[in-house]
Amino acid sequence: MSRSDRPPSRRRTGLPRRDFLVQTAAILLGLGTVPLLQSCGGQGSEPMPAPTPDTQAPADITFSHSVASGDPLSDRVILWTRITTTSPAAVAVDFVVATDSALGQIVRSGQVASDLSRDRTVKIDVDGLQENTTYYYRFSAGGVTSPVGRTKTLPAGEAGRVRMAVVSCASLAHGFFNAYRRISERADLDLVVHLGDYIYEHGSGEFGNIRPYEPPNEILSLSDYRTRYAQYRRDPDLQELHRQHPMVAIWDDHEIANNAHANGAQNHTEATEGPWAARVAAALQAYYEWMPIRVIDPANLRKSNRTFALGNLADLLMLEERVNARSMQLSDDSFISPFTQSGAYTDPSRQMLGVEEESWLSEKLRSSTAKWKLIGQGTMFAQIKVRPEKNADGGGIFINADQWDGYQPARDRVYDILNGDATNPAIGNVVFLSGDLHSSWAADLSQDPNNSDVNSGGYDPDTGAGARAVEFVGTSITSPALDELEAEAAVGLEFINPHFKYIELSKRGYMLLDVDPNRVIGEWWYVDTVANVSNVESFGRALQVQDGTSHLISAAQTLPRLNPPALAP
Repeated sequence: MSRSDRPPSRRRTGLPRRDFLVQTAAILLGLGTVPLLQSCGGQGSEPMPAPTPDTQAPADITFSHSVASGDPLSDRVILWTRITTTSPAAVAVDFVVATDSALGQIVRSGQVASDLSRDRTVKIDVDGLQENTTYYYRFSAGGVTSPVGRTKTLPAGEAGRVRMAVVSCASLAHGFFNAYRRISERADLDLVVHLGDYIYEHGSGEFGNIRPYEPPNEILSLSDYRTRYAQYRRDPDLQELHRQHPMVAIWDDHEIANNAHANGAQNHTEATEGPWAARVAAALQAYYEWMPIRVIDPANLRKSNRTFALGNLADLLMLEERVNARSMQLSDDSFISPFTQSGAYTDPSRQMLGVEEESWLSEKLRSSTAKWKLIGQGTMFAQIKVRPEKNADGGGIFINADQWDGYQPARDRVYDILNGDATNPAIGNVVFLSGDLHSSWAADLSQDPNNSDVNSGGYDPDTGAGARAVEFVGTSITSPALDELEAEAAVGLEFINPHFKYIELSKRGYMLLDVDPNRVIGEWWYVDTVANVSNVESFGRALQVQDGTSHLISAAQTLPRLNPPALAP
């Protein structure tokens, strides 16, 4: 989604999200409305060959970036760490995995190498684990030990309940990651889902000024991206999040550059910043080095769509919708220039996912036997209009060309999958999880939400008839949105867009998702500030979708699991 990052003297910029929301309120009022992975037996293989470490380990080794885990499956999980040393030589790193926090009951162990080719990061795909089980792990090198980490495998077969936190948009320059710390304290979570903008590419002072960036310039090179990740991963709140919970992550645009697409970005000028392909390659190499994520296709690092089976309860499908196949946005000023579904916006050749990923999504949804299908992705799927017209009358005026509104034929193809056809039944119990907007939204998903005639493809906001899925959109960890006019803007947007059941435009925090066979509940939790370190959070709202429906209704706050496994010490 658009976010201006550069000084006006350097480049015409897109409109920041906060300005977008202010201008949206004004529009509403004006309308009169209110080779990066070491394996440990993973895939049945032996550890990959690694550079031979020095027999004498350097004396200055530290684990300054702590530990992390991610991409859990029912029998394996990625473990991650990084050593810091002034020595250029490869260093042997040992690891142990145990079923107890004291690391007395060790079930896996081994040794890998940390070297400069991977920025001294270490990733191990540890397999042979038990399903739905909490494990504790630790690394050591040269007599120095890392912090103890905690992770968990996914369930297999029968699964009665899954709880996860859903996060996005963490601008270090805009404050402190208090929401990450609150999530780290929740011992009953199965995993954390990160929907992108894990880092931001800006230089210091270009977008936010509470904390300076390293390096101070906008990041372009591999060294730049590595340095930025290193800074983020020294943050104590982010470290604690990674130390306590496994993460499933996908990038959005700011891991590379604002409003990225397959062939460029709003925040990239090849004449002064070099080839776009080189920047993407550098950004994704650093991402795969620093994130506990598997490489899906070594020949094409831009592909990162993947599936996580949560037993028979849910399939989590993570979509890549930025740099692999996305067509260029039709407006650089996505939030300034309202648009209609006409001209190039109706071109069916324009892509969000691309032909291959659309086919993959169709196959995964149609073959899934899980009760729920959860789709994790960066940008909002639901329509946002500022003029409430049904499709037959022109579709209304849209305001954000970077999200799915700017790719309506591509969105219609996803609806075609959900609607079914003569040979494929309709697909139910689909829940989209989205980020990017720095604000909280929840919607019934209808192709024509302003058409009240369900029989002609419309939607009934009272019953949800005509909706094909639902969507929960989480707010940002720190990145700013709207602090003024929030009530007026939300009321106006809900009036024009009756499929939205919750809009909150000003608060920072995270979502909790609680899944059982009967319903999926989304909860929004908010921190009191990001301007300084704080341990205060508050419950905002809970909505649920029940089995067999595509309609959001109110829900009570869920209760944590009783007696979850202990957090890592």
